[in-house]
Amino acid sequence: MRTMPTGFASSGETPTGADRGLAHRQLAAAAAFRGMATDVATTSNTANSGAITAALKTPTADIQYDLSNHSVDKPGDPSKRAFTYFVLTGGRMVYASALRLTVLKFLLSMSASADVLALASLEVDTSKIESGQTVTVKWRGKPVFIRRRTPGEIEKEVAVDVGSLRDPQTDGERAADPEWLVVVGVCTHLGCVPISNAGDYNGWFCPCHGSHYDASGRIRKGPAPYNLEVPEYKFTESDKMVIG
Repeated sequence: MRTMPTGFASSGETPTGADRGLAHRQLAAAAAFRGMATDVATTSNTANSGAITAALKTPTADIQYDLSNHSVDKPGDPSKRAFTYFVLTGGRMVYASALRLTVLKFLLSMSASADVLALASLEVDTSKIESGQTVTVKWRGKPVFIRRRTPGEIEKEVAVDVGSLRDPQTDGERAADPEWLVVVGVCTHLGCVPISNAGDYNGWFCPCHGSHYDASGRIRKGPAPYNLEVPEYKFTESDKMVIG
């Protein structure tokens, strides 16, 4: 005998046709829900019953997976090695190219540009310099003295005893062409600019602290420790000189 839904039996009223239909639908829904729950529980227990039972009977730290329900991909799949090697090799090539580009940019940044190279050398027209005259030109921000020496000056400087000099140098070591002497016009004491054709030796005289240089640019008297610097220069033509 079926039990009527709660509310009808307690009230003592006779259910109508609509009430009976509602009761039948409620009973059918409850039965269907119980059936679905039973199926899910049965399926879950069936799939895992073996593994659960084995774990309960023989507990161990060595975990064994049920391969029938799970798939395990082994590392180093041979079918994917080619792709792995390709990715690794490509990455290394990219890193090597980036490093090469960085090094090249660094080296190029240290190289002098065209305008800097143009300022590094200076061409001088020597045809207008008379014998015994000294001209001053600017090279790399420093004064340079170009002196066209007379035969008497050349003879006098060649005859100097090198052993008596503070910074021993022969005249031939300082002047490739005896007629022309080229020196940087900066005193080797504290960097002052000496006066041309002056001093006790008719070469250069530094008024700052009294250093005297001869017509070969060698220090002869005063506190300066070294001779005037001779820059790199050459004659491109008979009347053209390039300094630097």
